[in-house]
Amino acid sequence: MSLLDRITTALPTGTAFVGAGTALLGVASYVHLAAAGHTLDVDDMASFSVLWTVVSSIGLGLFFPVEQEITRLVAARTVHGDGVAPVLRRGAALSLGLLAAVLVPLAVFSGKIADVFFHGDESLVLALGGAFAALAIAYVTRGVLAGLGRFQAYGTQLGLDGALRIILPGVLAVAGVKSVFAFAAVLTVAPLIAVLLTIKPVLSGSRHGSPAHWRDLIEHLGLLVGSTLLAQVLVNIAVISTKLISTNDDALVAALLSALVLARVPLFVFGAFQVSLLAGLSSAAAEGDWTGYRRLLVRAATITGSLGVAGGIGATALGPLLLPALFGAPAVLTAVDFAWLSLGTTLYMLAMVLGQALLTSGGARKQLMAWVFGTAVLLAVTFSSLELRTRVEVAYSAGSFAVVAFMTLVVRARVGYRSPH
Repeated sequence: MSLLDRITTALPTGTAFVGAGTALLGVASYVHLAAAGHTLDVDDMASFSVLWTVVSSIGLGLFFPVEQEITRLVAARTVHGDGVAPVLRRGAALSLGLLAAVLVPLAVFSGKIADVFFHGDESLVLALGGAFAALAIAYVTRGVLAGLGRFQAYGTQLGLDGALRIILPGVLAVAGVKSVFAFAAVLTVAPLIAVLLTIKPVLSGSRHGSPAHWRDLIEHLGLLVGSTLLAQVLVNIAVISTKLISTNDDALVAALLSALVLARVPLFVFGAFQVSLLAGLSSAAAEGDWTGYRRLLVRAATITGSLGVAGGIGATALGPLLLPALFGAPAVLTAVDFAWLSLGTTLYMLAMVLGQALLTSGGARKQLMAWVFGTAVLLAVTFSSLELRTRVEVAYSAGSFAVVAFMTLVVRARVGYRSPH
C-alpha cells in the first residue's frame, strides 16, 4: 500500500462530509459575489468587496486558530475519556474576548472606518461586526465537533452555511434588492443559522469533565493567530491596498476581488488535499520515518505546483472574459493581471504545504517568522513606485515567494538530513 493510500484509509469516518461542506461553501463564495456584482452599482460593489475581504482575512485569521486549539484539546480529552464541557466554556470565552477586541475599535471609530472603506455607509460597519460575531461563534462549535470526531455534523454545518450563502443572495438578486447592507448581512445570517441547526451534537457531546487550564488553550495560540492572520493578509490584501492607495478607483477594487476569487479556484481543491497531507506528515514524523516524510512532502509540493499551474493557465486565458460574465465586474483587468494573481496563488499554496511541514516538525515559531518576512516583502513592493495595479499584484507574488524561500531553507535544515530510527 502506498503512503498516500495509507493516508486516505487513515482519515476519520465522515471526512467526506467535511470535504462536501467545504466545496459547497467555496461555490457559495462565487454565487454570493456574482449575485452582488450583477445587482449592485460599482461604488456599492467596491464597498462590499472590501467588507468581504476583511471578513475573509481578519475573521479567519483570528478565529480559525481558536477552532484548531479547541479541536486539539477536545480530541485529547476524548481519547482519555474526559468530558469536554470545560474546554467548550474556555474556548467560548477566548473567542468572545477576541471578538470584543475587534468590536470595540469598530464601535469607537465607526465613522472613520465608514468614510475610508465604505463611502461613509456606517451600516456596513455594523454588518462587519455582525460577520465577526458569527465567525466567533461558528469556529468554537466547529472545534468541538471536530475534536469529538463528529465530522458529519461538522460538514453539515459547513454545507448549511454554504447553501444559505447561495440561496439568500439569489433571492435578493431575483427580488431586485439594491441594498449593499442586505448582501453584506448574509455573512452574518448564514453562519448563525447553520450553527443553530447543528448545535445539538455540540451540546450533547459536551459532558462535564476535569477543569481546563488557560495555559493549555493559549500556549500556541499566539503563534497560530500570527501565522494565520498574516497568511490571510497576504492572500487578500490587494483589494484593501488598492482601496487605500486609490480611493476613487472603485472599478479596479471591485474587479480585483472577483479576479482574486477566480484565480484562487485551485485553493478549493487544495483545501481537501491539505487534510490528508497534515495527517500523513504527522504520522511519518511520529514514526520517525523521515524518508517517507520527505517523499510525501516532495510529492505534495509537486501536486500543488501542478495544480497551481493548471489553474493559472485557465485563469490567464479565460479570466478577462469570465470576470464581467460571471461576476458583473468591470472589464478593467487583462491576462497579464491574471497571470500575476495566479502565480501568487501557486506560490501561496506551496507556502501552505511547507507550513504544514514546519508545524509537524516542531517549527511553529519559524513558520510565523516566514509569514512576517513575506509580509514585509509584500509591503515593500506595495509602497514602491510601480503602477498601482501592477504593484499590488506583484506584491502578492513576491510576498508569497519570500515565504516559500524562507520556509524551504528552514524545512531543509529541519528534516532534509534526518535519518530514520
